[in-house]
Amino acid sequence: MNLEEKQNTTKMEGGASEGQQPVRKTQNRRPSTGKTSAKSRMPKEQTGKGQESQEEGGRRKASPGTRQNQGSTRTRGEQKPGRTSTGERSGNTGVSRQSSARISRDMNLPAPVKRSGRKDGTGKLKIIPLGGLERIGMNITAFEYEDSIIIVDCGLAFPGDDMLGIDLVIPDVSYLKQNFDKVKGFVITHGHEDHIGALPYILQQLNVPVYGTKLTIALIEHKLKEHNLMKNTKRKVVKHGQSVNLGSLRVEFIRTNHSIQDASALAIFSPVGIVVHTGDFKIDYTPVFGDTIDLQRFAELGKKGVLALLADSTNATRPGFTMSERTVGKTFDTIFSEHVNQRIIVATFASNVDRVQQIVNTAYKNGRKVVVEGRSMVTVMEIASQHGYIKVPEGTLIDIEQLKNYPPEKTVLITTGSQGESMAALSRMASSTHKKVSIMPGDVVILSSTPIPGNEKAVSNVINELSMKGARVICQDTHVSGHACQEDLKLVYSLIHPKFAIPIHGEFRHRMAQKELAEFMGVPKDNAVLVSSGDVVALDGESCEVIDHVACGGILVDGLGVGDVGNIVLRDRQNLAQNGIIVVVLTLEKHSNQLLAGPDIVSRGFVYVRESEDLLDEAHGVVSEAVQDCLDRHVGDWGKIKNIIKDSLSDFLWKRMKRNPVILPIIMEV
Repeated sequence: MNLEEKQNTTKMEGGASEGQQPVRKTQNRRPSTGKTSAKSRMPKEQTGKGQESQEEGGRRKASPGTRQNQGSTRTRGEQKPGRTSTGERSGNTGVSRQSSARISRDMNLPAPVKRSGRKDGTGKLKIIPLGGLERIGMNITAFEYEDSIIIVDCGLAFPGDDMLGIDLVIPDVSYLKQNFDKVKGFVITHGHEDHIGALPYILQQLNVPVYGTKLTIALIEHKLKEHNLMKNTKRKVVKHGQSVNLGSLRVEFIRTNHSIQDASALAIFSPVGIVVHTGDFKIDYTPVFGDTIDLQRFAELGKKGVLALLADSTNATRPGFTMSERTVGKTFDTIFSEHVNQRIIVATFASNVDRVQQIVNTAYKNGRKVVVEGRSMVTVMEIASQHGYIKVPEGTLIDIEQLKNYPPEKTVLITTGSQGESMAALSRMASSTHKKVSIMPGDVVILSSTPIPGNEKAVSNVINELSMKGARVICQDTHVSGHACQEDLKLVYSLIHPKFAIPIHGEFRHRMAQKELAEFMGVPKDNAVLVSSGDVVALDGESCEVIDHVACGGILVDGLGVGDVGNIVLRDRQNLAQNGIIVVVLTLEKHSNQLLAGPDIVSRGFVYVRESEDLLDEAHGVVSEAVQDCLDRHVGDWGKIKNIIKDSLSDFLWKRMKRNPVILPIIMEV
């Protein structure tokens, strides 16, 4: 049975069981005009229907005894979050207050009473970004209502230049661990590392179900296999247009376009209103694979009334529209036709399946064989091919071992390393350390990406190395962004008409640019809110305010160690890298504290010993004098002896060299 069949036949494990879901109070809501059975007032979880509801996009004709609503089929006895027992909306979940009042007058009912949540957030939807706001990457946001928490995305960030020896940075989920009994599951928007990369680490702390589209779940499963987590982790494949009920919240997946296929926006239905989370997106009217973004659904949600919009800010500073992915294919056609006698190497992001598909198509049209190189590139190609997201003509793809059997002008290499990563395939080719591919004069190298902020110098170094080997590097018009520019964002705002705007996914300048854009599109200035990671944003129909702050930040991953390297260790590493280390070794007799050997001085990263013998001899004299002084004064505390050695040697080296190395005294006992 495949994953899609399982999701329709298995009860969701992450939902609240009977008794966990509090019965909502109705005294502030519009009274019912008719009698309602006890069964109809019960939440869906208590009617025995199961908690998971994955509905097809909403075109089926309702059968007698059912209610058709937003693509879902519900029996009359089932309640939807945000409705009273008569099916009328409460709060601000889609029908405006004026419309509610008009309906009330027509039915001779009193207008709904305004509900204001308390300062502790009771009765409000809490949005808690735990990452992704101060940097590019590590996207993770929690949505909490009463006893239900869902987590949107769980990404990693790559270390900065000052994080010496660090491999990855994952989010701090202390708040979620403290409220584990409320967590219903992870809802993933798409399969990029900054949205799924931390899942293998976090799932070991929060073992809850993971929901996503087909390709997204396939990429997650590959990571889970590497960490031996497949048996313990529940995965649910959700199609665009379908929804899942997670406690008090319902999440609908909406089709979008991005630089990876199967990307989704999320409509989160809560008792206080609808919140739309765009994920990473662009508007592409001519995508290479699949359908265009579902703007119609955005418009439908806008008509119902959207309480808040959390939109991608990555390109909010760029004017105009984001170009279609197909424009890159035309550039490839031109480059290939102009270099028929040269070998072509294309470096791009491993996850950009559409880009790889266009390279394969162009290579096939020009009679070239394709070699895929780079571990992540090979992995994504295999997963995408298995699930039908990329189609390679038979006989086009060859193994790298067969590369030598074909003329260079009849081959194309698709490789990783477009960001200048030192261990990526292109960087190893440029530095002549790749075992199977060497750059030759006349090779054409296409960099089909733009440098991520912070990677510019690394990319420049790779370009220089390639150029010195005689290769021609092409960067012009070989990449389009996967994120919405200003005009794309304006279109989304004009369709959704959110009451509140909370820019996400970007640095402060990006989010500020979207805040200004939201105000330009009619969102009141006070309703466009900039928040920081860890802020607890409480939402209801009337207000959007920060009411608390929770622990957040980055957990450093170094090798197999997770969280064992902190700021102190990083500071020591930086000090060692900048100033080097001097180790002072001496041996004392156990009872009498008599000096038996040393002190000996060992230097690493401070000076070149063979050219600095005089300096080390003077340092040896300073240390010997300090040790002898301690022994003469009968100082028996080894901690004090070590501090005296460090202070004496540090003062000498600063006066003599204006340097401050790490000094490590070691006392051995005999």
